Amino acid sequence: MISGFDLDKFFGLFLYNRDAPMIFNSGFFLFLFLIFLCIYIRLRKKDNYRIIYVILFSYYFYYKSSGIYFLIMSFVTAWDFFAAKEMYATENKSKRKLLMILSITANLGMLCYFKYTNFFYEMYCNLSGRSFSSFDIFLPVGISFFTFQSMSYTIDIYRKQLVPLDKIQDFAFYISFFPQLVAGPIVRAKDFIPQIHKPLFVSNEMFGRGIFLLISGLFKKAVISDYISVNFVDRIFDNPNLYSGIENLLGLYGYTLQIYCDFSGYSDMAIGIALLLGFHFNVNFDSPYQSASITEFWRRWHISLSSWLRDYLYISLGGNRKGKIRTYINLIITMLLGGLWHGPSLRFICWGAIHGVGLAIHKALIGLFPNLKPSGNKMKPLWRTLGIVFTFHFVCFSWIFFRAESFEIAIDMIKQIFTFFHPEIIVDVLNGYTMVFVVMIAGFVLHFTPKSLENKFIDYTVKMPLIWKAIAVTAVIVFIMQIKSSEILAFIYFQF
Repeated sequence: MISGFDLDKFFGLFLYNRDAPMIFNSGFFLFLFLIFLCIYIRLRKKDNYRIIYVILFSYYFYYKSSGIYFLIMSFVTAWDFFAAKEMYATENKSKRKLLMILSITANLGMLCYFKYTNFFYEMYCNLSGRSFSSFDIFLPVGISFFTFQSMSYTIDIYRKQLVPLDKIQDFAFYISFFPQLVAGPIVRAKDFIPQIHKPLFVSNEMFGRGIFLLISGLFKKAVISDYISVNFVDRIFDNPNLYSGIENLLGLYGYTLQIYCDFSGYSDMAIGIALLLGFHFNVNFDSPYQSASITEFWRRWHISLSSWLRDYLYISLGGNRKGKIRTYINLIITMLLGGLWHGPSLRFICWGAIHGVGLAIHKALIGLFPNLKPSGNKMKPLWRTLGIVFTFHFVCFSWIFFRAESFEIAIDMIKQIFTFFHPEIIVDVLNGYTMVFVVMIAGFVLHFTPKSLENKFIDYTVKMPLIWKAIAVTAVIVFIMQIKSSEILAFIYFQF
């Protein structure tokens, strides 16, 4: 220790800590990113050095999130790179198919081991009458995201929609690129790879939009999501039986906003940071709670995952090419597997089933009543408003199973809402959590803000002088430091 400065603690910040993964809204990441950016800019004309530099930083970023498990990402990278090259080079259909199977098996095998070993072992114990004791298996952060990215690359090559990369460092750059590494969005190879060797160029529009998205994401996560989580939502979901139905319902509305602000906040920051580095990601969230149907919701929510499931699972199952009944079954299977992707639990399967059945019913209704099919936002205002209200509450109901710690707790919450509502205590609840509800109202107002107004704010940020951009970012960071909880909360999707 030097004059009150703990040197060991300082150097400890650079080492892996299982309880403190690297996250965008931490001061330590922002400090490292500024240093990273200074060197990155110096390497802008040295293509190969810049690529290697970003790979090394990305691997360090992942080490800070999952420790030695960065070796898993290295294995996926090497395995799929060479499998894809061999797959593309051979004309033997059987060999190509075998390589594709081996690639998918390796990726899904790792996912199954880390995410589902205890789930399947518990099922086996229940069926065999044996006592269950879970294995201590650490789930590497973001393993689902980088394995899905890698699988999309090999599948596209198998389908001859993509030409394999010549250099393994380019593929490593694509898989490990740190902005989207641990919680998405899932970036397609066909969208990202062409950008790798383009001359590094960040236009004023890209820089301004990147700054706006970084500020927006930080605000969503640290100001809205974390605040309502710590001060209200977590308390309700920890023990719904201690609270009335009205409190449970408000807690559910709170979580509906929390998960959106948490996940879209991360996506905003990932897209913003990528823009600052000269790369474009596709939009991952498009005001999903403004959807007038469950089908529209999945075109606006976690777009990179929903489009991945559509292109690589739903279409592979047959999509809508094998008749109506098969289409409905394919939708339900896709969403069931999407639910299981989120975690090995009955509640996630139930969440997926609710959405799968909802999508199937909506598709059936459109077949019977074509006028129900919305054409963009051209529905009559009344019908669109009713559709938004219904879809919002349908999604809210499904979030109960997604958030509850167990299926039993989810059922308890539903019972409280429908049998112990007590609306007469609403004033007392609002008085007791005034600031929470102010933040919630502000969050929903921002979410339902017209896209045109949001674009005006982006344009204003783009035109803002550099010094004012720096002041705006600093002001948001200082504000967050003042109101944040004592413990930095990890992003919800880190666990997937």
